[in-house]
Amino acid sequence: MDQYIGKMLDNRYEILDVIGVGGMAVVYKAYCHRLQRYVAIKVLKRDLAADSDFRRRFHEEARAVAMLSHPNIVSVYDDSHGDDLDYIVMELIDGLTLKQYMQKKNGSLPWREALYFTTQIVRALGHAHSRGIIHRDIKPQNIMVLRDGSVKVADFGIARVMSAAQATMTQEALGSVHYISPEQARGSHIDARADIYSAGVVLYEMLTGRLPFEGDTPVAVAIQHINATPLSPRELNPDIPVGLEEITMKAMASRIDQRYVNAGAMLRDLEDFRKNPQLVFRYNLAAFHGNQPVPEDTHRMYEGGEARRPRPQTRTRTAPPPPPPRRYREEPEEDYEEEEEEGRKSMAIPITILVLLLGAALILWLTFFSGLFDKDGVEVPDLRGMTLSEVYSNKEIMENFYVVQGDIEYSDKYEKDQIMDQDPSPKRTAEKGSTITVTVSGGQEAVEMIDVTNYTYEEAVKALQALGLKVDSPEYEYSEDVEKDWVISYTPPKGTELYPGDKVHLVISKGPEEMPVVVPSVTGQTLEKAKKMLEDLGLTVASTEEVASDQPAGIVVYQSIAPNTEVTEGTAITLHYSKGPEAKPITSKPITVVLPVEPESVTVRITVGGQEVYNDVVSTSAQTLVTTVSGTGSQEVCVYIDGQLLETYTINFDT
Repeated sequence: MDQYIGKMLDNRYEILDVIGVGGMAVVYKAYCHRLQRYVAIKVLKRDLAADSDFRRRFHEEARAVAMLSHPNIVSVYDDSHGDDLDYIVMELIDGLTLKQYMQKKNGSLPWREALYFTTQIVRALGHAHSRGIIHRDIKPQNIMVLRDGSVKVADFGIARVMSAAQATMTQEALGSVHYISPEQARGSHIDARADIYSAGVVLYEMLTGRLPFEGDTPVAVAIQHINATPLSPRELNPDIPVGLEEITMKAMASRIDQRYVNAGAMLRDLEDFRKNPQLVFRYNLAAFHGNQPVPEDTHRMYEGGEARRPRPQTRTRTAPPPPPPRRYREEPEEDYEEEEEEGRKSMAIPITILVLLLGAALILWLTFFSGLFDKDGVEVPDLRGMTLSEVYSNKEIMENFYVVQGDIEYSDKYEKDQIMDQDPSPKRTAEKGSTITVTVSGGQEAVEMIDVTNYTYEEAVKALQALGLKVDSPEYEYSEDVEKDWVISYTPPKGTELYPGDKVHLVISKGPEEMPVVVPSVTGQTLEKAKKMLEDLGLTVASTEEVASDQPAGIVVYQSIAPNTEVTEGTAITLHYSKGPEAKPITSKPITVVLPVEPESVTVRITVGGQEVYNDVVSTSAQTLVTTVSGTGSQEVCVYIDGQLLETYTINFDT
């Protein structure tokens, strides 16, 4: 069992398991008890930790990388060093290395997936380079592929530390040497373009399933990086688009001056190609490796439509001026020819001497005689807001100045390809023929599409608008799983690079689909029963009203929606129920009872509507009995003599 598993580092990090072993360190999965999260901890091996100078550089690099904050870079949270243990704490990634991912896919990837991964890698490099950090060891083993398809670059700055500890290339370096730039292989000074080369090799491997150079030893591979020309990707896989092949080969140019000048320049080509996969850049591929330039008419032609106008190559401010304006092309591709003929080689030294003598004579002439002539002073034009194409087509500007492209920067003020700054500045007076170096706008900075599936519609709109994106008219769908008014899905997908003003389409939930409900008949039911019948069907009783009716009190006599009508669940119905028949006024009516002759007296009993209203003994000598009875409506009157029914009839008390 590993000696550190189960231990607590700095009373904070609990070591749980080994997740990786490298030449420099062992990587553990750990739990941070202070912030309650899982992390990865890279513990420096003891043999390297014994070197105090190495340990110092190790922690200096860790602290520098900790300043990086980018979604495509593995975050460094903390570093610690003591008498017996040195480690750095990093973000724990749930995923595979790009190398493992390619192996699962049998080596190569579909070109669209390779493009997607490369765009994220280059975006990470651009962020690091802008802060002065060069990775120096870009390879699939240092790139993590997450479950959502995003990638994160790991181990920034580590190669710089390792280079000081390894004086020679050993078998341990074999994994890295396949991706190193020619200048790294030579041991020369490197800059950010070394990372561009390595990213190009990774793209090459993703597209073709093989490395550009192979060898039995690291030295053999390194020599090929310096001297050999790799097979073009389309020779290995003709399905690779021409434009993507050109991007790959330009990134892998062994001539550093032919490589992309920075990550931003490569990212722009990747983005242009993503938007139009038929795009062809017409880069001079032969010049990338110092071979003789390909004649103009043998370049691959554009695929799928109109040719793309060449982009001017980005130049630094120390770059030499271009040829005279009349020969200036929008994308100057300088032709580098190898002098193969022996006669041409023999002429090189005399020509060089002649050029030096002429240069010396020119300097003497300028020194002693330039005061005899007045130099032409020309006002520097304001090029801001113009494109390079507009500048190059302006005869007056090009007759007086050389104009070269310098940096490319993002801008909210200037549109893409517009000149946003210049040196010298406008309105100054400069010598005719002077060089104006311009900074060109790359447009507004791109943003990544975010995941808005856990947002309501209003929240999603606010979040997307905060990124400068627009939301078109939403689409609504029923959903059993997503709550009403929440986002079901969106396009483009998460991680897609967008620009301010781009549109996002949202699909919003209408909640579960509403099934039709047939309204039952509830008239004649008690109010309580009617309510229950409707609520059991998913309907609601909006209101109830008590009304006069002949029906008994509490009986429903009206419903606002007729029986057998189909309605949606939740529909409200109004009910009227009876407050009972209205009380009628009591009236009196006289009645006459004919008495029998015998006996002398009898008992007379009278009922009205079943209710006894008269019961008494009367004398038969009067022959008749006249009395008054009361009631409402039509009532049955019954007359009894000595308990025997004498007669029965109906009286209407209302008339």
